[in-house]
Amino acid sequence: MQKNYSCLKYLLKNTDLPVRPNSKLYQQTCVFLLLFEKELPYILAIQKSYSKEYPWSNQVALPGGHVEKGDLNNEAAAFRELKEEMNISSENIEFIGSMGHFQTIREKNIEVFLGVWNGKEDIVFDTSEISQVLEIPLMDLYNSHMEKNFHGYLPCVDDLVYPHNNLIIWGVTARMLHFFIELIFPYLKRYEQGSD
Repeated sequence: MQKNYSCLKYLLKNTDLPVRPNSKLYQQTCVFLLLFEKELPYILAIQKSYSKEYPWSNQVALPGGHVEKGDLNNEAAAFRELKEEMNISSENIEFIGSMGHFQTIREKNIEVFLGVWNGKEDIVFDTSEISQVLEIPLMDLYNSHMEKNFHGYLPCVDDLVYPHNNLIIWGVTARMLHFFIELIFPYLKRYEQGSD
């Protein structure tokens, strides 16, 4: 699948991406959907640490955070957060582009940036914020997508879940993954059939 990463920019440019809402009520945030290679393609994700006051405790998420006043734009904020949260520098990312905007029920607008990490640098994270870093096989997500008949439609929030080991990916992170899988569906189908 690695050779198909060059097609991702084309797909983003030729797809109707989810747009940013006009409402000023939404707090602007950003995340990275990072692909990386072992023998197979993986997605890098995190599990949030537990905190009684934190509404996203223990949830699976993509690395990122709030856009701050000092950030040049959302893309710059995403790279800053990636370095702060994971110790991954921008020079080790092949930047693909924006995957669009996704909103949460707590009035956060999340712009998702797509990139490919070359696997260099040791991941370092603050355990008070992140309990563990997750390496999720892309084909596992695709298999769940197919088994649950998600292809071609977006299920309601209660039904749109992806299992990973003993965890459940749900909510806005599941919507981001659903969108990405649908975006690259023909390539995943070919990969499944061994014609990559």
